[in-house]
Amino acid sequence: MVIVVRTVADLRSALRDRRGGRIGLVPTMGALHEGHLSLVRAARRDNDTVVMSIFVNPTQFNEQADLAAYPRTEEADVALAAEAGVDLVFAPDAGEMYPSGFATTVRVTGPVAETLEGAQRGRAHFDGVATVVTKLLLAALPDAAYFGAKDAQQVAVLRRLVADLDVPVELVVCPTSRDDDGLARSSRNARLSPDERARALAIPRALRAVTDAAASGIRESSALRDRALDVLAEGMIALEYVAFVDPDTFEPVARAERPTLVAIAARVGTTRLIDNAVIDGGGA
Repeated sequence: MVIVVRTVADLRSALRDRRGGRIGLVPTMGALHEGHLSLVRAARRDNDTVVMSIFVNPTQFNEQADLAAYPRTEEADVALAAEAGVDLVFAPDAGEMYPSGFATTVRVTGPVAETLEGAQRGRAHFDGVATVVTKLLLAALPDAAYFGAKDAQQVAVLRRLVADLDVPVELVVCPTSRDDDGLARSSRNARLSPDERARALAIPRALRAVTDAAASGIRESSALRDRALDVLAEGMIALEYVAFVDPDTFEPVARAERPTLVAIAARVGTTRLIDNAVIDGGGA
């Protein structure tokens, strides 16, 4: 039976007798879907105890409307977590995570945090991510923490944070979970109308077009971007960026001769979606 705790003190108390084995943490904002559950299964495979956090972190939202619209489905989430093999659910409220007088921010600087999502969503977005994840890691002190590859820039920011602060945790990055039609799973997908969902499929199609073109020998990022734009135009979606970057530093890449991340962000109707793929290095 899953145990639900709401304070850091109760989480640490619940974990005290489990410290002899490996502990895995799956941070989430709830509204669980198969992507989250795939992370749980990976954590269950690797660890003796699995902790899932459910916390809609207000500090990482740049749009208050997006925060207000984010689904809160804790009862259903806890049931899914239990079925998937979670031992402990940490579900704090905002007052527990950011108590009165809270005045500390964890900030990662440089292109890894300041470009693409950092530019589109504002400096505070990754500050909020870095701060809340640091707090979750300190609360649970896991051996490993599990994240999805869809949030590639978030993963890169957290890798930088863990390396710079010598945090004793392994970051495990699991492949992007996709529906049968290829759309990357996201809690935001529930907001898409049937027509919007059909148009959103231009995003994974564009990524496939880029990776196929790279595999055929096209390596100039500008040419690969044109392939993506052609496909995205078919979806009539509001594109924010198609970027080719180093997957660790997020510095722009002009020619994909080494592993290169192609990242896409776009709005379909009022719903903002992100996705990415990695182009294998092709050599000089």
